[in-house]
Amino acid sequence: MKSILNIKLSLPIFVICCFLASGATYIFALKSSNEKTELLTLEQAEKELLATKDCNYNVERLSGYKFIKPLMFVDKDCEAASLKPIKLKILQIIDSYKASQNLNQASVYIRDFNSISWTAINPQENYEPGSLFKVPILLCFLKMNEIQPGILDRKLRLEVPFENKLNVAFKSKSIQVGKSYSIRELLKYMIVYSDNNATMLLNQNIQFSVLTRIFSDLDLPIPDKEAPHYYFTVGQYSMFMRAIYNACYLNTEDSQYAAELLTQAVFSEGIRKAIPKPIPIAHKFGESGNYDEIQLHESAIVYLHNRPFLLTIMTKGKDNQKLAKLMREITDVVYEDFAK
Repeated sequence: MKSILNIKLSLPIFVICCFLASGATYIFALKSSNEKTELLTLEQAEKELLATKDCNYNVERLSGYKFIKPLMFVDKDCEAASLKPIKLKILQIIDSYKASQNLNQASVYIRDFNSISWTAINPQENYEPGSLFKVPILLCFLKMNEIQPGILDRKLRLEVPFENKLNVAFKSKSIQVGKSYSIRELLKYMIVYSDNNATMLLNQNIQFSVLTRIFSDLDLPIPDKEAPHYYFTVGQYSMFMRAIYNACYLNTEDSQYAAELLTQAVFSEGIRKAIPKPIPIAHKFGESGNYDEIQLHESAIVYLHNRPFLLTIMTKGKDNQKLAKLMREITDVVYEDFAK
C-alpha cells in the first residue's frame, strides 16, 4: 500500500493563457527511435498547450496517522514554460558532448524553490546512484534518532577496512582501522568526505525497516536488501533533497542538520566549481558504473540569494573528468539564468 495520497486539482484556464503570453517558445519531444530531441515550433507549442487545456496539481501527503495527513509536496504535471530556454541550452550542451563520444547519456532536473516551477531532461533514464545513496542513509539514521533519541551518540569501531571493488576517482578523508567513532561522526565522514568505510560501518547498524519506510513515504521503489543494484531517475533522487529543504519529513532541527552537513561536502569538481564561492550549496556527488561505462552524478540545493533552486545532474560516459566538466557547463547555464 502506498503511503502517499495523490490528489488532482484542476488549474484554472487563465493560467494556460499566462503560459502562452509569457512567450513559451519551445516544447520538446523525445524520439524513442534514435533518442534525439525534436524542437517544435512556437505555433506547434501553442497548439499543444491549448490542446492540454489543463495542468493538474499533485498534492502528496504522508499517511499512517489517524487524524492527520501531513503535507509533503505540491507538484504540477506540466514543466514550466519559463524554464524552456534553459532546457534548450542544456540540450545543446548534452548533444555536443555526445557528438564527441565522451558522453553516453545525461539527465537533468531543475526546480525553482520560490515556486513550483520545474523542468527535466531525459527524466525516464535510470542511473546507479553510487554515493548519492548516502543521503537516504543519512535520513534513515536521523529518523532512527527521532524514534529513539541518543542513537547518534552511540560508538562504533572499525575493526577491518571494508573491501571496495570500485575504482574511485574522487577520494578524500577516511576513518581509521582500530578507532571508534560516534554515529554522528560517521555521518559526517559519509556525507562531507563521502567515506565508504564510514558508510559500510553505518550500514551494518542501520534499521532497514526505517530505510524502506522512507522510500515508501517518498513514493519511491523499495530497495531490495539482496539486490546488487538500485536505480534512480533524476526526479526520483531529487525527492530526498526536496524533503531536506522543505523540512517536510524529518523534524526541523534534523532537516537543518542534514542540510548543514551537505553544505560541508568537499567534492568541488562539479556543481560547486560553477557556483560562486560566497553562495552556499548543499550537495552530494556519486560515482558508479564499470570499466565499460562510468557514471558520475551530483545533486545540489543552491542557496542563491532570493531565488534558491535544486539542480540534479546524472551522467553516463567514458571519462570522469569530462563528465565533471559537463556538470559544470550545465550548472553555468542554470546559474546564469537564475541569477538574472
